[in-house]
Amino acid sequence: AMMGSLGLTVQSIYKLPGYENVPPGLGAQWTEPGSTTLVVVFFLIGCLEIGLSPWRDNPSVPGDYGDPLNLGNYTEEMRNKELNNGRMAMFATLGIVSAELYT
Repeated sequence: AMMGSLGLTVQSIYKLPGYENVPPGLGAQWTEPGSTTLVVVFFLIGCLEIGLSPWRDNPSVPGDYGDPLNLGNYTEEMRNKELNNGRMAMFATLGIVSAELYT
């Protein structure tokens, strides 16, 4: 959700090379190469979530990647902060998509 809200915001300002003709927002999923990229990203995220990630410490806990950069700040407090940031990002994404559908 964090990357989604960031992507929905940045794509109206900056376009990657080769994506100049792809409309911003939800319309990108219906045009080429946006639709192909959506399938590839969806597949890669699915692979990460089912446990094919090299950063997973405990495969039985979904979404728990521990401290992949070995920064030493993977505490219970930091994990709770990250969960709260993720929840806020879900609301931000919902707001961005709702505004786009409304207008």
